Amino acid sequence: MAYILLRRQWRSTRAMYYTMIAELLGTVAVLVLFGISQPDLYRTNLWRAGHELGFNSSPNVILYAYANYEPQPTLPFVWSQAITDFNVAISVLSLFLLLTKLIAFIMHVWFPIVAMAINISLVVLYVVSMYGQAGPDYLDPNYPSPVAWYIAKPCTVAANLSIQGDCKMAKGAFAATCIMFGIYLVNIGLTVWALLPNPANDIVDDEDDDDSSPTALKKGGAWQMHSIPPTPRTATMPYTPRTMAFNTLERKLPLRNQYP
Repeated sequence: MAYILLRRQWRSTRAMYYTMIAELLGTVAVLVLFGISQPDLYRTNLWRAGHELGFNSSPNVILYAYANYEPQPTLPFVWSQAITDFNVAISVLSLFLLLTKLIAFIMHVWFPIVAMAINISLVVLYVVSMYGQAGPDYLDPNYPSPVAWYIAKPCTVAANLSIQGDCKMAKGAFAATCIMFGIYLVNIGLTVWALLPNPANDIVDDEDDDDSSPTALKKGGAWQMHSIPPTPRTATMPYTPRTMAFNTLERKLPLRNQYP
């Protein structure tokens, strides 16, 4: 019994469809939340509000650098445009891969080994996204921030209702990202389950290969033609409609034996 790596069957088709439904809902959520935050719906507002509350650095460092003809400082990833663009990119990528996965699964070409590589890549991408959304801010040594304030603290710490709304939206985006991370971990679990040795799956595949192999045919394996009446002709040649016609014709020639 040989272990088959590529063409392995999924253990539970129902579980795969359930995870795809959950993945679709999560993908739509992150696509909407990340899309409306592009390019800068609330990122700078939360950055400025956090500085006013004494939680992190100030976005005015950019203006100070311009005013003093100094090089631009390296902005924290959590407050940069890069994290916003990155989140939009992975949400679009997740939707594309989900549609590809659905079509490939229906056509029975979504193999576990391929799914493993894709799911691991998506887990890594969403880990980077979670780190970027809740990442540290040590730009100003007077206001160090190991975790973004809108993640570590309740939104009610800000008196401004508009800032509270932005905070809730940022929390929702972070929660949706964590849900997508969990869904891809479940996908990895299902993939590992499918990649584990499955004697029933491997035996069936081995038997199919052995029955159709040239070695099996040389050892006596042959195609059987069922429901064919044994006749002198079909004992030595294939039975076809023309054979039946010739057999019928021979029975209708009574003088053939008398006049050879």
